[in-house]
Amino acid sequence: MTAIKAITWDLWDTVFIDDSDEPKRRAQGLPSKKTARRELVQQFLERHAPVDRACVDAAYNAVDAAFKQVWHELFVTWSVEERLRLVLAGLGRELPAAELQELTKIHQEMENKIRPDLVPGIEPVLKALHDRYKMIVISDAIFTPGWALRTLLESYGLREYFDGFVFSDEVGRSKPAPIAFERAAELAGCRLDQLVHIGDRESNDVTGPHTVGARAVLVTTALDRGSNQTKAEAICRDYAALPAIIGGLDQDRSTR
Repeated sequence: MTAIKAITWDLWDTVFIDDSDEPKRRAQGLPSKKTARRELVQQFLERHAPVDRACVDAAYNAVDAAFKQVWHELFVTWSVEERLRLVLAGLGRELPAAELQELTKIHQEMENKIRPDLVPGIEPVLKALHDRYKMIVISDAIFTPGWALRTLLESYGLREYFDGFVFSDEVGRSKPAPIAFERAAELAGCRLDQLVHIGDRESNDVTGPHTVGARAVLVTTALDRGSNQTKAEAICRDYAALPAIIGGLDQDRSTR
């Protein structure tokens, strides 16, 4: 079997626990991120003229639904600014360019202001594996774009463990599109069959790498999304076991 030269990592529910910031928001008396985004649109528009909140919610919900369809079917993630422009168009409204930029940035930085938790055990395993393999992030950018995700990783002292980043807003496609994994192999300086991908979703993080000839480890450390039916080469239920799992897959070390 081909030796492993690089490990690629999903972020959400693999490095960060998705929506683990929501209890922190409630504890601070803040609305959910979903509600806060709609409140922001209303607040910015009402600087200029009244707007009905139910209309804001309807426009935002419609754009969210369209975003998810394009994301899941075409593997494209519209930028936050594109989504906000569609919300405004649905309301028949506009904002001055500087205000739209401000509104966009507040959306993008929301998860940096109140951070999600790390998946237990992630920091020591990143350190241990980075000593032996190239490490690349492959992550979809939903509301938090690549530059903000880099900042989030840096705030936890984790950015240093990664040698490159493939974010959907920067490469134009999201997992499981082949270009995401092809770009990661390019950054790592290896072939696709020398990659192993770590992630929590079968469709994106197992089927995606398998499509291009890479291997996959399904992680259930934050959430088990159906490991009993996975086609991954291995399952990781505790990050303390991951180095041994990778070692078991990396059988032909002599060719490295």
